[in-house]
Amino acid sequence: MATSLKIDDTLKSRVQQLASQRRRSSHWIMLEAIQQYVEREEARESFKQEALASWAAYKETGRHLTGEEVRTWLTTWGTDDENPVPECHK
Repeated sequence: MATSLKIDDTLKSRVQQLASQRRRSSHWIMLEAIQQYVEREEARESFKQEALASWAAYKETGRHLTGEEVRTWLTTWGTDDENPVPECHK
């Protein structure tokens, strides 16, 4: 799919300079930038949706873990005494 972008001369120059430094085409630099932006925004939206779902579940059930419970559990990660995920409670 061909798509055109209109960018100002300053940004165009910056892209061209970066492309030259990286020994890539300007096209490659712009595609990479768009891909990284889209992936980052998709991840941000996924995180937001997960947080909203978690908040809705908490409001419905009241089940949760405290910050201290989570920190205590996380301190065991990577140790010989690694603990399983703690059970949520009211």
